[in-house]
Amino acid sequence: MTRPHAAVALEPLPAYREVPQPEMIERARAFHAELARRRTVRDFDSRPVPREVIESCLLAAGTAPSGANQQPWFFSVITDPGHKKRVREAAEVEERSFYNERAPQEWLDALAPLGTDWNKPFLEEAPVLIAIFAQKYGVDADGEKFSHYYVPESVGIASGFLIAALHHAGLVTLTHTPNPMSFLNKLCGRPSSEKPVILLVVGYPKAGCQVPVHGGIKKPLGAIAHWIGTDHG
Repeated sequence: MTRPHAAVALEPLPAYREVPQPEMIERARAFHAELARRRTVRDFDSRPVPREVIESCLLAAGTAPSGANQQPWFFSVITDPGHKKRVREAAEVEERSFYNERAPQEWLDALAPLGTDWNKPFLEEAPVLIAIFAQKYGVDADGEKFSHYYVPESVGIASGFLIAALHHAGLVTLTHTPNPMSFLNKLCGRPSSEKPVILLVVGYPKAGCQVPVHGGIKKPLGAIAHWIGTDHG
């Protein structure tokens, strides 16, 4: 079945506001400073997070650009203690296998400065888990399947928006990626056509929380970018 092409509907660019260059520079620097404070956390306080905060951050994630604006993502929010316990048990089965059997030594060496292992108590301690799924295809009003495009790129951008929004709201996160993660489809009631890509752990840091020094070491600008063509110095 060929999907008909509708006429392109256009509207004026909404809500754009240009700012003077000095303010632009200051805003860019301030945003970098704000995100530079973000650190991955593994010690979470059990205090609950207002649902409205999570919902607003999910809406922010949903504004991310995506291939053909198909928005191929879905977020399952887990707060029930029993459900979090089942997630932890399933994740630790995969993590134990990874650390003890499947991980090459090079990977284990790379993880060593972070001090991680198969034990994941934060999956129960944190108040919120967000399972992020990538949708391989969509279904139209007639029940017909249609392909999604640039799915990994689109979901990655939305996940970045979500992490930034949660940090901006005053929360901390951990991007947990047990491999494989197919157990999340069953535990979250999601179809096999959706691929779980990140289990985002969300909450407040525990009192006295410490983080690995290694995680705060970021590459300088010269190591991640360069200018091509006209000198912008």
